[in-house]
Amino acid sequence: MQHLRHISTAILLIASASLLAATAPQQDAATKNLKGSIKIDGSSTVYPITEAVAEEFRKGAPRVRPTVGISGTGGGFKRFQAGETDISNASRPIKKSESDVCAKLGIDFLELPIAFDGLSIVVHPKNTFADKLTIENLKTIFSATSAAKTWKDVRSDWPATPIKVYMPGTDSGTFDYFREVVLGKDGKVRADASVSEDDNVLVRGVAGNEGSIGFFGCAYYFENKDAVRAVSIVSPKGDAVLPTRDTIEGGTYAPFSRPLFIYVSAKSAAKPEIAAFIGYYIANAGKYAEEVGYVKFPDAIYARVKANWDARRVGSQFSDADGNAILGALESIYK
Repeated sequence: MQHLRHISTAILLIASASLLAATAPQQDAATKNLKGSIKIDGSSTVYPITEAVAEEFRKGAPRVRPTVGISGTGGGFKRFQAGETDISNASRPIKKSESDVCAKLGIDFLELPIAFDGLSIVVHPKNTFADKLTIENLKTIFSATSAAKTWKDVRSDWPATPIKVYMPGTDSGTFDYFREVVLGKDGKVRADASVSEDDNVLVRGVAGNEGSIGFFGCAYYFENKDAVRAVSIVSPKGDAVLPTRDTIEGGTYAPFSRPLFIYVSAKSAAKPEIAAFIGYYIANAGKYAEEVGYVKFPDAIYARVKANWDARRVGSQFSDADGNAILGALESIYK
C-alpha cells in the first residue's frame, strides 16, 4: 500500500508538470503588442522574486511597465485597499481585518502563493557561542517585557556582550509573522531595536555589530552568508535546525518555514496586460524564486495556483470564519 501511494504521488507530480508545461504562457507577438502599467507594492521579502519576474516579462512585452515598490506587507495592503496598486506582494496571508476593508471598499482579490521562505535568525559571524536558540530564548531577546540587555541574560553560560537588535518595521509581514510565532498575536516588541523595511539595511546592521541579532527572509541570508551567520532554531520536535532549501521545503525548519504570496485585484486582473503578467508569473515563479534565493513549490502546488488563477477564485484560504490564521502544511490548506 505504501508503494502504491508513492506511485500515485509520482503520477500526480508528472501530470502537474505536464500541465504547467502545456499551459505556460508564451511571450509571443500578441504579448509584444500589449501596453499599459502594472503597479505593485508590498513585501520586501517578496520583492526580489517579483522584480525578477517583471524584468524578464518586460523583455517580451516592452510596452508594459511594471513598477515594484517596497513598503512592507502591511503598507502594501493599505495601498491595495485604496486602489492604488494592482498587485500586493505579501510575506504572510492577508489578515481578516485587511480582507474586511477590501470587502467594504468593493475590492475583490485573488490570493496566489508563489514560493517558500524560511524566516532566518542571524547573528554576527564572530558570535560562535549562540549555536541554537529556542522560541523562549527569542522571546527573552525580543519581548518588551524581558528585553535582555546582554547575551548572558539569555543564557548564563554566554558572555555579557551587549545585545543589539535589528528587525523589519511594523508594516512588514515578516515582522508580523515573527511576532505572532514568538510573542503571540498581541505581543509587544522591545522599543530599542533598529528597524528598517529594507532587508539590506538589516544585513549591514547585523554584520557591523558583534553583539547583534536580526531576522529577515532566507534569500537575504543565503546571499550574505559571508556577512552574517544563521542560528539553528529548536523546532517543536526538539531538533535544532538551520534554514536550508531542504529544511524549508520539507517543513523541518519549524516554525519559521512559510509561504510567500501575491494578491491581485480582480478588477485589475481583467486587463490583458496584467492577466498576461500574472500568467507569466505563475508559470515561472519557481524558476525565479530559486534564482533569487527562495525555495520553489512542488509542481502540484503550482498546478493548484494556476487552477485558482484560471478560475479567478477570489478570497483567502488562510483564515477561518473568525479571522484566526489557519496553520499547517501548505498542501493541506491551499486547495
